[in-house]
Amino acid sequence: MGKFIRGEVVVLPFPFSDLSNSKRCPALVLADLPGDDIILCQITSQHSDDSFSLTLTQTDFISGSLPFDSYIRPNRIFTADKNIIIRKAGMISNVKMQNVISIIHDIIK
Repeated sequence: MGKFIRGEVVVLPFPFSDLSNSKRCPALVLADLPGDDIILCQITSQHSDDSFSLTLTQTDFISGSLPFDSYIRPNRIFTADKNIIIRKAGMISNVKMQNVISIIHDIIK
């Protein structure tokens, strides 16, 4: 699918916890690494009492969208192979991306 940019929202298959199947879910691009790896942050439509969670609404996008208001989970970071990305869903604003980076920084400092 080519190059990815920090702040893009992508859709990829997420396995169920028992690995019996998977569902398509959005994720936020944090970094496009050399080779086939990409660092992503979980996005979910399910509200959580997680203190790190950030709301993601249509107004947070500078292009594209998600079908539902969602939550970015900066404490749920993972690496995936770029080849499993199904599609790009949009790009979030620089302000929202800086909020995500700030929370990640607070978590790991």
